[in-house]
Amino acid sequence: MQNRIKICGISRDTDTEYINTSLPDYAGFIINYPKSRRNITPQRAKELREQIDAKIKTVGVFVDNDLNEVAKIANSGAIDVIQLHGHESEDYITRLRQETNAEIWKSFIVKTHADILAAKITKADRILLDGGLGYGVSFDHSLIKNLGKEYILAGGINAKNIEIILKTLNPWAVDISSGVETNGVKDGNKISEIISIIRKFNN
Repeated sequence: MQNRIKICGISRDTDTEYINTSLPDYAGFIINYPKSRRNITPQRAKELREQIDAKIKTVGVFVDNDLNEVAKIANSGAIDVIQLHGHESEDYITRLRQETNAEIWKSFIVKTHADILAAKITKADRILLDGGLGYGVSFDHSLIKNLGKEYILAGGINAKNIEIILKTLNPWAVDISSGVETNGVKDGNKISEIISIIRKFNN
């Protein structure tokens, strides 16, 4: 299986230059979440989308946002995928699907086996498993051994551990943010390095 790549937390013009050079499969925007230092507005997401290579799909990351606002942003063309990273219910996902054709990912912060069970039954198109709310924290990967479902893996992924992660877990995709940053901002060399490792592994 080809392991897909998402670089998350794109917020600056230089970030778009980095990903246009390295061409990950997905670029993520943190939208309307002021607690994140990578937070951007919907308008800024649209501006950045216009700078990003059309081959790269954009993902809007939302934390407990108003459903109609999320659908509006998705339908504006700023993003291709909605990633829900809060306490959004299955009913929320069902209603959101009625308002937009965008793909829907649901994130689960994995602490116990109960979180894995919730991920198994969600109606979302894809599941993302993370150790925290965008803090670059890993979790006990043994919990996902018998998941039996494709997933996106996030949390504490960097160039030093990516190869062992791909060998032992083989996720559908990896989601990387702080692992490709230096002093809190995206680092073009780190983005290029980790994508190169993943592509080499895939081939």
